[in-house]
Amino acid sequence: MRAFRLTVGPLGENAYLVETPLGGVFVDPGDEAPRLLALAEEAGIPPRAILLTHAHFDHLGAVAPLVEALGLPVFLHPLDLPLYEKAAETAALFGLTIPPPPPGVEPLEEGMEVYGLKVWHLPGHSPGHVAFLDQEGNQVFSGDLLFQGSVGRYDLPGADPEALFSSLKRLLTLPPETQVHPGHGPSTTLGLEARTNPFLLGLEWEA
Repeated sequence: MRAFRLTVGPLGENAYLVETPLGGVFVDPGDEAPRLLALAEEAGIPPRAILLTHAHFDHLGAVAPLVEALGLPVFLHPLDLPLYEKAAETAALFGLTIPPPPPGVEPLEEGMEVYGLKVWHLPGHSPGHVAFLDQEGNQVFSGDLLFQGSVGRYDLPGADPEALFSSLKRLLTLPPETQVHPGHGPSTTLGLEARTNPFLLGLEWEA
């Protein structure tokens, strides 16, 4: 699967357009809907859905305008629905404004496949955090679980450090050549992070 990244919004969030066998999907469209629509048009990939790794406001600021423009379904793990419903309110606490995301999301579940991507429930950064795996392409969209040289925050409301590090251990069971496309910062590989990421050096790598 081809993946195109745009870094959007004041928090530098990575939004992705992924070309799947069933059409294009936006993963974590955090902001700047016009740029995302232009990317889809330029790439010649008609969007079919929006997939959210989690529901923090910086990952879904463009959901409402994309749904309005294209009528796309939105997929989210139910445990993050409270965050989704309060996303605009939470953004305002940071002095930022996003349009409230529309109601009526499609539920994600552990192990399901959605548009050819495997769903892993990997909580810790948020209760309903997931990753999307392209197993044939050896790539994973990790949201805010794992970054190059760092990991997701676990001091936020609803976060759980024990769950986050358990999720990281599970992620490390994927092949070391797996490309990691994170919610912030550059892409990396699991092998590189296992060798160099200070948060992972103490974890048992089972791959």
